[in-house]
Amino acid sequence: MSDGDHDTARQARNVGVVMAMTMIAWMGAQLFGASLGLPPRLVFVFDVAALTVFAWALVATFRIWQKRRDERK
Repeated sequence: MSDGDHDTARQARNVGVVMAMTMIAWMGAQLFGASLGLPPRLVFVFDVAALTVFAWALVATFRIWQKRRDERK
């Protein structure tokens, strides 16, 4: 594997870890928000934060896909 392949694999792995950790944190926020009786507005902040991270992950994944596609040409 070349250095470019290692960088791409590292970026993809980082995106996967960020997505997994975001999902775990979001589910935890939902669970604890309901059990602690937090106001819905505060719990909604966690929803927006998770959606923001998932949007970043989508963009990062698209950029990784483009990079790999361009390397094959």
